Amino acid sequence: MGQTRFASGRQLDLICLGRLGVDLYAQQVGARLEDVSSFAKYLGGSSANIAFGTARLGLKSAMLSRVGDDHMGRFLTESLAREGCDVSGIKIDPERLTALVLLGLKDRETFPLVFYRENCADMALRAEDISEAFIASSKALLITGTHFSTDGVYKASLQALDYAAKHNVQRVLDIDYRPVLWGLAGKADGETRFVADRSVSQHVQSILPRFDLIVGTEEEFLIAGGSEDLLSALRRVRELTPATLVVKLGPQGCTVIHGAIPARLEDGAIYPGVRVEVLNVLGAGDAFMSGFLSGWLNDANDARCSQLANACGGLVVSRHACAPAMPTPAELDYLFNSPLPITRPDQDTTLQRLHRVTVPRKAWKQLFVFAFDHRWQLVDLAQRGGQDASRISAIKQLFIQAVERVEKKLREQGVEADVGLLADQRFGQDALNAASGRGWWIARPVEVQNSRPLAFEHGRSIGSNLIAWPQEQIIKCLVQYHPDDEPLLRLEQEAQLKAVYEASLVSGHELLLEVIPPKDHPSTYPDVLYRSLKRLYNLGIYPAWWKIEAQSAEDWKKLDELIEERDPYCRGVVLLGLNASAERLAEGFRQASQSRTCRGFAVGRTIFQAPSRAWMAGEIDDETLIQQVQQTFEQLINAWRSARH
Repeated sequence: MGQTRFASGRQLDLICLGRLGVDLYAQQVGARLEDVSSFAKYLGGSSANIAFGTARLGLKSAMLSRVGDDHMGRFLTESLAREGCDVSGIKIDPERLTALVLLGLKDRETFPLVFYRENCADMALRAEDISEAFIASSKALLITGTHFSTDGVYKASLQALDYAAKHNVQRVLDIDYRPVLWGLAGKADGETRFVADRSVSQHVQSILPRFDLIVGTEEEFLIAGGSEDLLSALRRVRELTPATLVVKLGPQGCTVIHGAIPARLEDGAIYPGVRVEVLNVLGAGDAFMSGFLSGWLNDANDARCSQLANACGGLVVSRHACAPAMPTPAELDYLFNSPLPITRPDQDTTLQRLHRVTVPRKAWKQLFVFAFDHRWQLVDLAQRGGQDASRISAIKQLFIQAVERVEKKLREQGVEADVGLLADQRFGQDALNAASGRGWWIARPVEVQNSRPLAFEHGRSIGSNLIAWPQEQIIKCLVQYHPDDEPLLRLEQEAQLKAVYEASLVSGHELLLEVIPPKDHPSTYPDVLYRSLKRLYNLGIYPAWWKIEAQSAEDWKKLDELIEERDPYCRGVVLLGLNASAERLAEGFRQASQSRTCRGFAVGRTIFQAPSRAWMAGEIDDETLIQQVQQTFEQLINAWRSARH
């Protein structure tokens, strides 16, 4: 493509102006929208998808739009911010709600689509919302076609374009023609992509001279050029603008036209698409644009920009949703370097895994976790204290208060750390509800306590239980595993572990495996834990977290090497307590102090056993329990910190 002459010294690579709403995608593929029973919630809107996709690909992108002062608006800004996108240009509209779109996936080409965006926030963007300094801080400005369709957003877009021209900001148009948003199709007909209309063509043509790069499908260039013939349409567009034209040709790929329109498209360079099995074509265009811009803004040539664009489009059409389906640079590297063509990206385990672990994830600091997912231990304490089992739920809510106090104190002391908890569904549901949404590290168990072979609390269909879990909660699975178990027992346990791992891939929850080798095992072979982890890696099980008991400094070296070699994306290891004394745990912390993978501890009975017994027996009140739990928790935190300093 040659030198694109981007202005230097700009804070941002790209500002995206346009639609920002919530996509509700039908989870049932192949059903009419009338028959759909559940939806998945994603970030949506063409401009927002591109802001999201380019941020994921490493550009410094920003979004310029409006959202409502509502839960959906906050979901959108949080989603973009998590991806590394600048959200300072998103205005909160107190008068309007955030836009919604309902989408079905009937078949590969059919997607019933209903826009709920009448008088919505993003279409209320006004010229006075556009900051000259903000536009001037970017190398490029992207506007999508919808934001020229009504008077208010038209004026806002023109204002942004004026500032862009003044400050040498490259201007990009994604034609993104949606007849329904121009009032040319029925209100529920969001699916129709092309309706010829002279007045729309004239309207679009009036803005074409303002752009340096124009991207569209064949149908979108027909509307832009006001013709039923693609080449005639392109020639009309060329009369109006010297901009670089990128024509998307679906599975064929794309072509990039800089000067005169050729007699036939084939006379120019056609950059081939990635051949994949299509789940649905939704989102392909936004992914294409994200890939193209990621190359273009780095001054890549046409071939490279097109390669990135076609690959991104190809990956997204093979997945559910648009924004979350956007690939990462690691996925593209893998795709480009694969010795065999990957025609089913959705079934390639490496690609699936890269898509899971190379996207931006919350970066955890050192972890101080209070584990109170215990069930029978607390039932025993309640019975001994003459209390009903319902009291267990109450005590677990008091534990939450202790965690709150510990977190507050750490903040006051300026300690860089995260707190967390392990709590169960059976007695700790209220505690889990209270803990969610605070940014805490939260895990909850799925195993039947003390089961060997491993059994799940809610039966073998582990996935059916995960549907109801908040996304932030981590699946914790404790297994009493020994690599030298007799074969039938070992195979049964491994099948169960494989099942919970695969369920986590589908549900999107992280998995923590707690591996405790049985103490009374007859095997005399050494390195039991090391071999256990190695065996599970060999089976293709890659938990986000491991939870293990204290090891010697020498063993930690070996474990670090194994984890870093086999899974560089592992989130880390947390140390368990096994009801050891605080002094013994402190020694375990010292042994782990040089470990690169050990991120913190998750300790339970050492903290809660004595105060819980006294509380259940009526010897201490709520406040004393909280104080005692807090005191021991802080004692362990101090021991951890002193071992690491």
